Amino acid sequence: MFMDQSAAKGARYRVNEAHDADIGQNTVKHYSLQKNEHFVLSVQDDADGSKTVELVLDKELDREKEHDLNFMLNAVDGGNPQRSGTAMIHVTVLDANDNAPVFVQAVYKASLPENAPVDTVVETVSATDADEGVNGEVTYEFSRISERAKKVFSLDSKTGEIKVTGALDFETNSKYEMRINAKDGYGLSSDSKVMIDITDVNDNPPVIYLKSLTNPIPENVSPGTEVGIINVQDRDSENNGQVRCSIQLISTFSCNSPIYLNTTAEEKRV
Repeated sequence: MFMDQSAAKGARYRVNEAHDADIGQNTVKHYSLQKNEHFVLSVQDDADGSKTVELVLDKELDREKEHDLNFMLNAVDGGNPQRSGTAMIHVTVLDANDNAPVFVQAVYKASLPENAPVDTVVETVSATDADEGVNGEVTYEFSRISERAKKVFSLDSKTGEIKVTGALDFETNSKYEMRINAKDGYGLSSDSKVMIDITDVNDNPPVIYLKSLTNPIPENVSPGTEVGIINVQDRDSENNGQVRCSIQLISTFSCNSPIYLNTTAEEKRV
């Protein structure tokens, strides 16, 4: 017989009555059920002398623990000597959607350079579902994602692969955080967080801005006199943003402190 694992305690399942060719006292009088974890036996006498035999669910079923159950039903007549017969009861537990998908990781972390090409696989998320069939089929979707992230990342609904789909720029956005939802065939779901760090690539040249210049410069100006201020900016970070200032082929002028770290407000005097 087939039983749904979502059946509640107390559910009743009719069992065919045993047949005995004898009559009167020699016909079937008693039934007994082999001891098991889930069912007890209910036998009721009907008005026509027959019996209603039912299995009563005493403990809920769980397909993920037991797919099939087997136990013996025994029927005994009232003769002397008593005779008995047995039947094997085989119960197949049908799956119910009682398990939500579970992610392998609660948080996924990834890192990739800002020049990563389109179709680069950033990370692959994965969730499992203990149910079977449609109940255990998992699909993926973004549940929370910024508009900027939507333009540069995609998610495969079946495989869980996150890929690059647009141009990344460390200077514009160095971190992305999103939520991914795993959903089974009938709507049970769970989610996981994905954090992506974008690393800097030296893709920006230094830019020189002339802030001030004394013009004209008297020919008798003393050595060391400040004649101008320039501003140098590099949008890259750390070592990629370090710049060296020098004046080439002109021996009359020098650049003060030629090596410095990049900021948008660094200035040099010449």
